[in-house]
Amino acid sequence: MTADTETRPAGTERAAGRTRLSGTARAGRAVVHRAGPATVAFVLLAGIFGLVFAVISPPFWGHDELTQFGRAYQVSQGGLTPTEIEDSRGVAYGGEVPASVDALMGFAFDDYTHNPGEPFPDVAEPSTYKRLSDAPITDDRKTIWFTNTAAYSAVPYVPNAIGIWFAEVINADTGTMVRLTRLAGLASYLLVVGFALWSLRAHRIQWLAFTVAVLPIAVFQAGTVTADTLTNALALLVSALVVKAVFLGDRLGRAETFAVMATAILLPLCKPTYVLLAMLVVLIPAKRMGLTGWRRWITWACAALGAIGFAVWMKIAAPTGEGTSLMRPRHQWYTVDTGEQLTGILTDPFGFLRTFWESILRRDQEWFTEFFGELGFAYINVPATAIVACLLAFAVSIGMAERFADPDFRRTLVVALTMAASVAMIYVTLYMSFTPVGYYIIDGVQGRYFIPLAILAFAVLLRWMPFRLRGPGDREPGRGAALTVVGAAAIALITTVAKYHMYVWA
Repeated sequence: MTADTETRPAGTERAAGRTRLSGTARAGRAVVHRAGPATVAFVLLAGIFGLVFAVISPPFWGHDELTQFGRAYQVSQGGLTPTEIEDSRGVAYGGEVPASVDALMGFAFDDYTHNPGEPFPDVAEPSTYKRLSDAPITDDRKTIWFTNTAAYSAVPYVPNAIGIWFAEVINADTGTMVRLTRLAGLASYLLVVGFALWSLRAHRIQWLAFTVAVLPIAVFQAGTVTADTLTNALALLVSALVVKAVFLGDRLGRAETFAVMATAILLPLCKPTYVLLAMLVVLIPAKRMGLTGWRRWITWACAALGAIGFAVWMKIAAPTGEGTSLMRPRHQWYTVDTGEQLTGILTDPFGFLRTFWESILRRDQEWFTEFFGELGFAYINVPATAIVACLLAFAVSIGMAERFADPDFRRTLVVALTMAASVAMIYVTLYMSFTPVGYYIIDGVQGRYFIPLAILAFAVLLRWMPFRLRGPGDREPGRGAALTVVGAAAIALITTVAKYHMYVWA
């Protein structure tokens, strides 16, 4: 064959090639159109990077992953309520895990608490992780402590429990069980948040929800074992649906209406600090859910069920509060007293407000960084490049959001006050359940706790912000703005993964 020989298809073959190519392109565009571009971008980015985090994060290096896995395993074995265990230090709650899992937990705990620091990798002996991860799961059991997560209901651990069940069915080894538990949580995040973004597919505010959903810390947590994965997902779901029905004035479909009702019941059972967020479903007009007659009260009934479930579980979990001080340094054991802290708030509210104000002055820079990412118990902050990229994504996604159709100032005010009250609940909860009596700040607050509130907080600001981005000729922002958001989010995740891998394994 000579250099100038025609090697491309000619005639009808070439036309067929063009048809096949254009047909594939059309099919791809059809998928994006039906699912929504933000939904597709989310599934790709969160799926890929969530999987990366699930694989490269050493076992039990996620936020409280030791105790989170213990609670998930307890739920998988049918343990729904807190179980008190013997502990010479005082009141304690926990349960059993396979002995091989306990051995891997013990090594991981020692490893991340005694890493040598820069420039050495945090992981001291990768070969030991492999040996312990390859150990088979046997009938031997060990009792471990997880008082802090015993306070959570079984609801946020259901996806992780499914992963554990599957691992047991296939007789997985220890490391595979941990990875499957992580991946089950990631799958739930992709499913629930993907549905939330799909519900906003006809609106440009989908990109704001996308930006929150793919924050590095949110994706990292989705790739590890934690109650925050499903909690964040349900919070983002209810936020997206409230934005659609209340702020945009759009109707909800049957699946979306069912999701609103289910979330109103389930979210209060995930983490108590977000109970008020779930209650916002009552602001959605019944006609926008297609509910008439007596059905108009179904949403209120679901919110009431959620509130009752919240109250019942708080009563069940209340005794675990006596043992949470054991998470603190030894010299602060037995210094956390929920009753005394509550008495202090009621009798000296200005003293509490002074502590709150000083906490902000001393720690707000840490909370700001943690909102984007402090990754697990390696305590690795996301790089500045990632934070700048996320801020760019927020600026563009906020600027391209459409104006809201609903002019009802009262509903916006209710949402704003609910966001403020939810923030206050985060501080009050940690003040009462984790902060020693007389401590100089409210301890335990982390920036990642504010992610579930972000979409509605921005929606309130958008309701009162008079400006939006405009393209040439005063046109609405188009594909370029969306690509900027996706590109910035991808840069944030890529640089975060690179830094995490370098510090932990390099």
